[in-house]
Amino acid sequence: MSHPLPLPENAGRFFEARRKVFPKAVDGSFRRLKWAIMGVALAIYYVTPWLRWDRGTYAPDQAVLVDLAHRRFYMFAIEIWPHEFYYVAGLLIMAGIGLFLVTSAVGRAWCGYACPQTVWTDLFVHVERAIDGDRNAQIRLQKAPWGPTKILKRVSKHAIWLVIGVLTGGAWIFYFADAPTLFGNLVHGTAPYVAYATIGILTLTTYVFGGLMREQVCIYMCPWPRIQGAMLDEKSLTVTYKAWRGEPRTHGLKREAAANDLDNPGMPSLAALAADPALASRIGDCIDCNACVAVCPTGIDIREGPQIGCITCGLCIDACDGIMAKVGRPSRLIGYTTDLDGRIATAGGSPLSPIRRLLRPRTIAYFAVWAGIGLGMLFALGNRTRIDISVQQMRNPQWVRLSDGSIRNSYTVKIRNMEARPRTVEIATSGVPGVIWSDSGSRDRAGRTVRLTVPADQVGRVQLFVAAPAAGASRADMRFTVRAIDAEGGAASDDSYFERPEQGQ
Repeated sequence: MSHPLPLPENAGRFFEARRKVFPKAVDGSFRRLKWAIMGVALAIYYVTPWLRWDRGTYAPDQAVLVDLAHRRFYMFAIEIWPHEFYYVAGLLIMAGIGLFLVTSAVGRAWCGYACPQTVWTDLFVHVERAIDGDRNAQIRLQKAPWGPTKILKRVSKHAIWLVIGVLTGGAWIFYFADAPTLFGNLVHGTAPYVAYATIGILTLTTYVFGGLMREQVCIYMCPWPRIQGAMLDEKSLTVTYKAWRGEPRTHGLKREAAANDLDNPGMPSLAALAADPALASRIGDCIDCNACVAVCPTGIDIREGPQIGCITCGLCIDACDGIMAKVGRPSRLIGYTTDLDGRIATAGGSPLSPIRRLLRPRTIAYFAVWAGIGLGMLFALGNRTRIDISVQQMRNPQWVRLSDGSIRNSYTVKIRNMEARPRTVEIATSGVPGVIWSDSGSRDRAGRTVRLTVPADQVGRVQLFVAAPAAGASRADMRFTVRAIDAEGGAASDDSYFERPEQGQ
């Protein structure tokens, strides 16, 4: 058996070791938008479990609650039962189509602004910047030998990260139980072990993904960068370096022009450009300052073109706009544009505005499907009945002949009361002439209907008996109908059968 030859000592690595990214702080419209979205997203996540919603005496008063014990999902005035899981499925489908819509319209905007990985990583980066300083200070601290100052900063930073992780895990479990009660149990050490385990796991994942791995999650772990290739087309808006305007680069103030010949190794300076408008028209606006690279949270160079590491956060746009303002050049050297508009601009044409690019058949079709599903769910939610019935015929025995010659069938009937109060309901049958009574009554008190009270927000179960003349089909269709006896009303029905012996038996 042959063995592979050992690799020589100077053989290249199969993968590139991680180069730690130190994103620089930047101010601008996209940075402020990220601040706003991050604030709203974190506020919703941490505050929502503590909001109250009055549903009466018989239902929990937490506004948003996933009640696994009673198999209920509460979201303000909406209550979802297990048999209504199609609403959850509809929301997931809407989320998927919405992601397709956003990606086809504006690239990975979800990744850049609202993805939980982005939001928490952004929060961790701001904590790191507050303790270690901005980019240059962080680089110096990284290279500095260990000492009291570095140890103090490292311990402080990681301690705050762990606190954020604990708060994140704690907020998550509050969605599955009454938040104030569970918080008290957690403090006193009486909460279920699964609660502490869940907090520990989510603390670890938040700390590792947001504080340690960061951009590696987006580049290597997340499947969406690979999927987005099928979602984008030449008319999708993405963050783009406009090479037709930026090249060739001038290298800013670092080089003086020896002549107006662009083939000369010395590139023209800003002073030379200001003095010679003709020269300015022959070179690009990019001064190769690397500001766009310094602010990128994934550490990529947007000038190298589309790449898997770009999350479309727009921070490079803010950084470049700031530099362009300082050197007296037009803004948006880096900006949202499409591949098609890039080719048009390179050829000397006039590209369309980004807003006009958003309205095209593909995005309109995605939006129509997304809106259609949403409207359909709203219609179904607004017209659903709050009472339901399920009937199962008891097969042992299949039928019973009574003393008067009539035939009796037995049924297990479940009445679902989806209101947060007890309701009195009336059950009637149709399709078979006969009488009906419950296991708590008797044949002597049988009638055409049976009344019972179903507890609030529960499923009531009762055994019913139906007696009908022996003459008739051996298997007759019949229907059970339940009707609520209150001001709100509501009715539901379920089909079953009435069994008789074959004629002659």
